[in-house]
Parts: sequence; structure tokens; C-alpha cells
Amino acid sequence: MSLSLDKLRLLRRQAGDATPAPARDPAAATAGPVAATAVAERGSAGPGPSTGSLPPAANDARARTPAPSSVFAWVEQEIRHKPTGGAAPVTAATAPAPALRRPDVGGLHRLLGLRERGAAAAPAKPRANAQDRHVPGEEIAPGLFLIESFLPQPVPTQALSLAFARREGEQVHPRDLLFFDTETTGLAGGTGTRAFMIGAADWHAHPEQGDGLRIRQLLMTTMAAEAAMLREFAGWLQPGTVFSSYNGRCYDAPLLKTRYRLARQRCPITPLDHVDLLFPTRRRYRGTWENCRLATIERQLLQIVREDDLPGAEAPAAWLNYLRGGSAVNLRRVAEHNHQDVVTLSLLMLRLVEEERRERETLALAGD
Repeated sequence: MSLSLDKLRLLRRQAGDATPAPARDPAAATAGPVAATAVAERGSAGPGPSTGSLPPAANDARARTPAPSSVFAWVEQEIRHKPTGGAAPVTAATAPAPALRRPDVGGLHRLLGLRERGAAAAPAKPRANAQDRHVPGEEIAPGLFLIESFLPQPVPTQALSLAFARREGEQVHPRDLLFFDTETTGLAGGTGTRAFMIGAADWHAHPEQGDGLRIRQLLMTTMAAEAAMLREFAGWLQPGTVFSSYNGRCYDAPLLKTRYRLARQRCPITPLDHVDLLFPTRRRYRGTWENCRLATIERQLLQIVREDDLPGAEAPAAWLNYLRGGSAVNLRRVAEHNHQDVVTLSLLMLRLVEEERRERETLALAGD
């Protein structure tokens, strides 16, 4: 609230204060707010401490300025000595703003879960409690391991009929078949799901061990190894290759096609034939057992019992735990699970072909 000298004089007359206003002393005016403060203290609190405790300028102004005889005189004196020009006192509003802190870009990246360019290729630091980081197979590219094994067994010599898959009159040569299965980071699909392992099995003539089933598995231990894994898998395929899987037509194959597109590589899967064993298995054995999952089919139909098998639902956690520096124990169990899957596919194919042949022979004899 501002109070002018005219209003102050009017208030003094109304209050009956006839004390003349003290003349403004130029020296007191130049003393600044320190002298005014001293006068205010003297007028309100009476005689104060000795002038020796005040600055020299304040003492001179105090000596030249008569003590106000009333509160009106003190207020008028305050108005007269109020600074009207010069440098304004520094307040919080006029204080210079503090310098902006330089943003921590690395901290923002860590907060958002982003990685620096090229950081994905760096191997994860092992945890203090991770004693076992051994990954099976041979590292054929940075972060990409190839696991190979061979099961000696007789290889079918005649073409296999696809009548069990409702493909009448079609046959496939046994050595053209490629049984494959993937282990992925999730079951949702889409561009956010990766295949961190690809397992494949085919009938092969080994130069030393003879005929048998060759199993090859690709395992990537870093995100940056995906492009190399896709190129290696494409090198296993020939123009006459026929895929065989268990629900791979609806899940594994579309997932790999997406990864090839995202990696800007030519997709070798689209032009190849595909025999999915899930659908003929369902048609033949639906209602016989509690479900038609591959683990159930191999246990009930093929009499295969797995020991210490890691469920497929735990495979994503095992791989992500390894990437974060954890143990490789469960990751090796994932590789064993995938190995058994592709071996089971080859046995299931032969069993379905044999069951279809036997059924047709029975019907033919019954017709005669």
C-alpha cells in the first residue's frame, strides 16, 4: 500500500498533530536505507544502542536527522527517505536464474531402457553368483553358436506318401525333409518376438558314421547375432527342401519370415513346401488322450519319456536370464528340449505315414 505526503498531512490534521514535518536532509537521503532503518528503530523503540555500533554513514545521518515526535513524523520521514532511483535491491524475482544442468543422456537412456548404438553386441557381464556360463556348441559368428549331433539310424529309401496330410498322390523324398522347431522370446508373436534358437533335423549320409539323423541347432547369445543366425539357416535350405513341423505353419514359419523382413534379408521360407504334422495328428488322435501337444503325443504314441525336461514355457526366461549375466544351466536344458523336439518330429512323420498305409490296406482288404 503506497501513502503520499498529501494523504499523510491530511491524516495528521484529522488526528490533531500540529508538529511540523521535518525538512528533508539531502545528506540523510543519500545515506540510503541504513539511515532510515536507524531512524525507524529510534522512533519506535526509543533510545537505542550507541552510534558507535552503526556504520559511519548511518551515524552522520542519525546525528543530522531530528527524532520524530510522533508516528506521523516517522512515517513521513520514511516516505521522504524511500529510495526512488538507482539500483533496485536484489530480490528473488530479479536474481539471475541458476545455470541449467547439462542433461545426462546416458541416464535418460537407462531410464527408458534404451541401449547405446552397438551396445547390444557387447557380451553381458556375468553375475557374481553365475558360476556356469558354458554354452554348448561352436561359436561360428560373434554371439552365434552351432550345436551339431548325429543319430545313426536307417534312412527311409522310398518316397513317403503325404496321404495322411490329405494330399492325395503327393510324395516327398526322405532326404528332402527338414524337421525344424524354434525357441522364442514369447508366444505372442509379432515384431517384438524373436527366435533365439532354431533347431533342424534331416536324414543325412555321414561320411564316417553312415546314414542317420543329423541335428543342427543355432543359438544366439546376443541380440546382434540374429542377422548371422538367419543367414546361416538360409544356407541349410535348398530349392527342393520340404519343411516339416508341429504347428510351424501357423507360428514358427511366420515368425521367421517376419525376422527376415526386419533384418532386410531375402526370405528363403516362403517358396518352400511345408508339411505341418499337427493337423493330421489332431484328426487321427483327437479324443484319444487329454490333448494333442507334442509332449503328449510322443509319450503316448511313440513311448518317449523325457527326463529333466525344461518346459517350453520357461525357455524365454532361461535365455533372458543368460543375457543378463546369469547361469547357462537352463539354457543348455533349452537346447536339449529343442533337440528332442526335432527328433520326435522325424519319428512322428514315419509313424503317421505307416498308420495311413496300414489303414488303407485294411480298408482295401475289407472291400474285397
